[in-house]
Amino acid sequence: MEKSNSNDAALTKKAGFFGDLLEKIYTLLDNKKIKWGVFAVIFALALGFPLVSTNYWISVAQNAMFFMLLALGLNIIVGYTGICNFGFAAHFAIGAYVTAILVRTFEWSFWLTLPVSFIASIIVACIVAGPTLRLRSDYLAIVTLGFGEIVRITARNLSITGGASGLSGISRPELFGMHLTTITHWYYVFLVLVILYVIISNRIKNSRFGRALQYIREDEDAAMAMGVNTAKFKLFAFIVGATMGGLAGSFFTVRMGAISPQSFQFLMSANILLSVVLGGMGKIPGVMVGAAFIAFFPEIFRDIPFVGTARMLFFGILLVVVMIKRPQGLWPERKR
Repeated sequence: MEKSNSNDAALTKKAGFFGDLLEKIYTLLDNKKIKWGVFAVIFALALGFPLVSTNYWISVAQNAMFFMLLALGLNIIVGYTGICNFGFAAHFAIGAYVTAILVRTFEWSFWLTLPVSFIASIIVACIVAGPTLRLRSDYLAIVTLGFGEIVRITARNLSITGGASGLSGISRPELFGMHLTTITHWYYVFLVLVILYVIISNRIKNSRFGRALQYIREDEDAAMAMGVNTAKFKLFAFIVGATMGGLAGSFFTVRMGAISPQSFQFLMSANILLSVVLGGMGKIPGVMVGAAFIAFFPEIFRDIPFVGTARMLFFGILLVVVMIKRPQGLWPERKR
């Protein structure tokens, strides 16, 4: 009994300040009224942000929400299933180029390109995941990294994708008779998309499908022994994550009005993966916090004297400190 008590004390001490703070937040949010009240306040602040901010910070917030979309898609693959993916920018590129080519070259309506982008993302996910998901850990990471580079290099050398210069002059769509041209318009579009992705991610997590993915993440052999078809569920997870990334890429293309292979370098995949790991793998709010951190931190210190020019150095140092002190992420899953 004394040994058990000493172990509990050691674990409590190990949790530290942030661990205790998170546990208090989890306990507070167990009350549904408080939980929904917090959600309402966050939603109200997000709605009112463009009214009290400059175009620059609206653009930064919009970029943060775009990273949230990509991170939520990758979270299905990495956070829920435990599949190491270093080439997620390739799925983002597939949706982006499908929409760009159809809108600019074939003059399609943007909204009609979304189903095509969705189907193309599924096909590519099946082609990549089918033969490779039997691999594990670093072998799978190398394959996904290679896939990301193959897509980028292919896009750089095809005439239909505009080569190294990419495609420009992509017309922006209309929504309910309103032409989406301003930063504020796209801020609210991405806000709606983030809410939709959060709902989808939450529904998946609390479903039978989501529980099977978590079993695979914790112990694939044990899950297989219990009758879980690991190959099928891993393939489905890869498809879901890829389609979420592809659709985000479609919106990114028409928002920017141009696209080029430089947007899909390995650094983009690394930043998306970093958002998931830094925030807390498998935890939806944590992934969103990680994506916001990646987008906002370099910009906050941009204009500070003696810091702005070396802000990425400080950013890297801070990441190292966070991962040492909080290896489970800024907002990890609650341990019961």
